[in-house]
Amino acid sequence: GRVVTNVAHRDNGAILRDNPAGAVNIESQVLLEVGVDVLIADFEYSDPQNSRTSITEATPLPQIALIRRTPDDLFAFGLGVFTPAGFSARHTMTGPYPGYGPQLYKSFGMLTKVLPSAACRLTENLSVGGTLGVGVSHAELEAPYILQGPGAPCVPTFLDLQATGAALVWSVGLQYELTECTTLGVTYQSDSRFHLAGHTRIGLPGPLPLSTVYDTRVDITFPQSVAFGIRQQLCPHHVLSCDLIWYDWSGAFDNFGIQLSNPDSPFFPPQIVERFPLRWRDTLSVRTGYEHKFGDGQALRFGYVYHRNPIPDGTLTPFIQATLEHGFSVGYGRSVLGWDVDVSYMYMFG
Repeated sequence: GRVVTNVAHRDNGAILRDNPAGAVNIESQVLLEVGVDVLIADFEYSDPQNSRTSITEATPLPQIALIRRTPDDLFAFGLGVFTPAGFSARHTMTGPYPGYGPQLYKSFGMLTKVLPSAACRLTENLSVGGTLGVGVSHAELEAPYILQGPGAPCVPTFLDLQATGAALVWSVGLQYELTECTTLGVTYQSDSRFHLAGHTRIGLPGPLPLSTVYDTRVDITFPQSVAFGIRQQLCPHHVLSCDLIWYDWSGAFDNFGIQLSNPDSPFFPPQIVERFPLRWRDTLSVRTGYEHKFGDGQALRFGYVYHRNPIPDGTLTPFIQATLEHGFSVGYGRSVLGWDVDVSYMYMFG
């Protein structure tokens, strides 16, 4: 409900992802959180061959976190599973020659992180924490596609790709209680460099269509980031927070590489190397949140986030719709039998 302003907070399980240093500052000895976000995407796309095509899909993104603080309040350990990033699209459009008629344009990509974490209280006001875990990524791409690489340039095909892989991910964070009412936080998140492995079916259009299956390697990187946050308690019932997060998109989404090898048909090139240019720009995400706590265990939250569109016009694609720039959120929570039950809604547009 406060647009995930977590860098200087310690009141939910997602701090293991956003700033693990807050784990040693949780109010209770143990914190268990189970939740799910449902992303409902509603996009429209058009080009000279397609006047307008729309997509509406709902994707559930579950998460779970467990934090346990030691009795001396000096250490905390946790484990969290989160899905912080992804993209999905499904369009039926008229493709380039020879793909006349309606054709399916489909993409799917996701990043899930499994994050064991540890945190330590260095002084009465300063705590440090980190995570060292594994990221799992899966990518799918299905569409008419004209090969660009040197193996078979300018050959029109129908492409159906699926690949999965894992990579090491880590983070480190600090939290400092400047005063009883002001907390500062800073976090570094490593990038996630994946070399996904899978299979790709390449088909050739025509009266006697040929197809083959290639062994596939996909190179995809999710960006590193640096975040700074501040939490300001105005009074026992009112809390303001703000996070600034820099994302290194230019170092991560510069291009999207595919390597195809070992076809099961001798009529196709033994190797194909493709690179989709992306050329994304770095961004600074600004998140502001407000929380009003009522005396009977209820809370009302509001938030706003601004994230500049990282995609230049020259590489805009219907496969990755990361063009949302603004988001407004509202949330409500209350305590029920020792559990905090929360619900929130965010509307994003760009």
